[in-house]
Amino acid sequence: MIEAETVAAFNARHTVNMNNIKTMTPAQLDAVKAWGSGAENLLRNRDFAQAIHEFKFDMCDALSEIKNHTPEDNAHRVAVSNQIAGIDLFVAQLQRAVFMKNRVVTQQSAPNE
Repeated sequence: MIEAETVAAFNARHTVNMNNIKTMTPAQLDAVKAWGSGAENLLRNRDFAQAIHEFKFDMCDALSEIKNHTPEDNAHRVAVSNQIAGIDLFVAQLQRAVFMKNRVVTQQSAPNE
């Protein structure tokens, strides 16, 4: 069942096109900065970083425990590898949000030419 908070989060998701900061509206720039600040807070949180690393270590242990090469084992190996890649992509998305926030802040603080 979909909760009201889930619907609200989906409707408030980050949908700004990041390809050209100069054409963004002030509201879109504020959204980029807010998303980047939240991402930066997560990346700086030691408990969050520890949880990410523990998850990756657990998945690597699970991957190393698969000894056989049956179709089921190979499918399991691919699934675990995809989980590791997914968490890496999640962290990369957070890092990109911080990068984009920094670009917006730099652009806004630069004198207009």
